[in-house]
Parts: sequence; C-alpha cells; structure tokens
Amino acid sequence: MLDLHTHSTFSDGSDTPTQLAEKAHHLGISAIALTDHDTTLSYDEMSTACSKLGLELVTGVEVSLRDTEFPRVRDGVTKARNVHVLAYFLPLDAEHPIQKKLTSLRRDRDSRNHELVTLLQEKGFEDLTLAYLTEMTGNVDSIGRPHFARAMIDLHPELVGEQNENTWNRIFTDWLGTEGAAYVSKTSMPVEEFVDAANGSGTVFSIAHPLVNYVDEVNPMSIEATMPRVMASLRERGFAGVEAHYGGTSAGIRALMVKLTRDAGMIPTGGSDYHGTYKSDVFLGFGKTGDLRVPDEILDELKAAR
Repeated sequence: MLDLHTHSTFSDGSDTPTQLAEKAHHLGISAIALTDHDTTLSYDEMSTACSKLGLELVTGVEVSLRDTEFPRVRDGVTKARNVHVLAYFLPLDAEHPIQKKLTSLRRDRDSRNHELVTLLQEKGFEDLTLAYLTEMTGNVDSIGRPHFARAMIDLHPELVGEQNENTWNRIFTDWLGTEGAAYVSKTSMPVEEFVDAANGSGTVFSIAHPLVNYVDEVNPMSIEATMPRVMASLRERGFAGVEAHYGGTSAGIRALMVKLTRDAGMIPTGGSDYHGTYKSDVFLGFGKTGDLRVPDEILDELKAAR
C-alpha cells in the first residue's frame, strides 16, 4: 500500500516528518511521498526517519499553479484556473531551476500571508498576527490556510464559532475559500512554467485531486464530460499522472477516474492528502472514506516514467 500525497509541519500538516514516517510504518505502508506545499525542506528529516524504519521515500512536493487552458468563469469574469500539481523525484539541489521556482512560490506565499493578515484584521480579527501564526507553526515558511483557520477559531470564536467540524468547514467557505470574504488569490505562475523548469531532471508530474481542480459537480456525467479533455491536455503539457486514487472521493468515483486515466495513457497516482489534525477525518493511507488502497505497482510505473 502506498500514500503519495501527505503533508507535515513543514507546510500545513500537524505531524512532524518523523511522526509521519512512524505512523506510515505502523500502518503497513510500504512507500510514502511527503508532498509539502512549495518546499522539499522536510526531506532530510523524513529521509532519516524512513531509512530507520525501512520505509521507501519518494521525493515530492505539491504546488499551486494557474491553468490558462481551462479558465474558470465566475460572474462573467474569466480567470485562469487555480490547480494543484504533485511533482515526484524532483532534484534537491537548491540551484536547480525547479528549486528556484519553489523559492519563488514560497515568496509569493509569504506576501499573500501578510496581505491576508491585514485583511482579516480589517474584518475584526484584531488579535490575529503574523507573529502568532509563526509561533503556532514554528516556521514562517510553513504558514498556510489551515493555520489561519485555527488562529481564527482560537482567537476570535465570537466571529466564527467554537471549534467543531462545521465551524472549520464554514471558515473555508465563508472566509478563506475562493468565494470567501477574505480570499487572497494565489500565485500567477502557469503550469507550463513550473513543468518546464524540470528540464529533463526525471521529475514526474501528476495533477492533484483533479475533480477539485476541474469539475464543479462531482458526478459520473460531469466527470466523463470534462476529464478526458483535461487529461489529454495535461499529457500534452508534460504530465504522466492523474491522482485518480484520491483519498477524498468514493470508491465508485475512484474506479471511474482510474479507467479514464488509463484510457488517456496516464498513470493513476494516489494518496490520502493527509494533514493530521488539520483534516481529522482524513486518515493516512486510507483517505477520508477509509477504503483507499493505492496499489504498489503505481510506484513502479512512476519510476518507469522518469
């Protein structure tokens, strides 16, 4: 069993890389990818922990990019679609072009976080500061929206409500999501710019949670009407994989996505999208529904695609 989509305290997960590796080993996971947002700085700790446990580690990262090929239209306004991309086996050399792109994305994140703090303070979250968020995470580079949500609940429950799953979901809908009152847009880096930076390095790209990215209504009809065109386009632009075995979808939807991915001549990658306590209903290795099982042979296919 594999899990090729996980997060640690180096981005927006609650587990350290060591804790993540230990949990994966205990669950019988044979190989894992730590795909923190915009960074591979977690690799050293994760590699050490995995080596001690005999757990295979796949170098990974998740990045937020813009797809201009499939723009989103909202209220008559057309904008490039924000999508998440998983990259596997990417170089760790800080001077490699793809690592320089990650540095650029982290700078964008830092600017966005400053802007979001100011915006939330203007809307009544006066106690929410960057210093508070940095103390919470231990690393200014790792601050993400889950940390903002936790701070909003901890500091201003009178504005968002007490801690529970409904409050958590409502914060993302009403405040931090794309339609929220405090939404700050992400990077403008195009998909092609990031993929091109790999430059023959053996990096393998897969589109993360594709239905979240491209399908407004998750049902078989919408998926079959939309995803074949998307997959064909992504393949043309250098993608080898589609996260068809995604931990947030049902078994039936996963089976359909695997079929469509295979029909497109691509690899159905998969993972839980584990964030620890920040997504308490998502389980490492087993996803949100508890029945996720990413086949071991998927890793062999990814290695062959390098």
